[in-house]
Amino acid sequence: MPAKSSIDQYGSVAIAIHWLSALLIVALLGSGFTAGGAEDIAKKAEILRIHIPLGLAVLFLTVLRIFWWFFADRKPDSIHMPVWQDRASKAVHFLFYIVILGMVGSGIGMMVLFDAGPIIFGVVKAVLPDFWDFKPRLPHGIGGRLTLLLFIFHAGAALYRQFVMRDELLRRMWFHRSEN
Repeated sequence: MPAKSSIDQYGSVAIAIHWLSALLIVALLGSGFTAGGAEDIAKKAEILRIHIPLGLAVLFLTVLRIFWWFFADRKPDSIHMPVWQDRASKAVHFLFYIVILGMVGSGIGMMVLFDAGPIIFGVVKAVLPDFWDFKPRLPHGIGGRLTLLLFIFHAGAALYRQFVMRDELLRRMWFHRSEN
């Protein structure tokens, strides 16, 4: 399979970035909601030791994806769908970028405001702060819920296109051999 996209199929680089991002976002949502609900400080720090690197990995993949689309590849042509669905699809993708970048910013903001990184990663022995005391905590929580909603909407629309409309949308975003 070629690295770059064709007019009707995403290339292997775009596909790998997409599915790896999806898996990491699911893990981030799970670890984030679990950490947010954890009352045991040691358990919260343990979860955040996983959550923070996952967030940085999603940031890296998001920036890589943006650069890939702007400088190295072009997206396949749109499939035939009503205008409102095409616009909704573009809006969801754009919102994903905005929310992901906002989540990273608010997460870094919480770490920097209290210098919590050294505590979470065991460099400094101290008690974790109550992150609700920091202004970035509220947008981070809202962003997590918005990410979950966008993820459900995105996956639901793709499954609808695949199994109700039967237009093989998912085939465009999956690895398969070239028929050349």
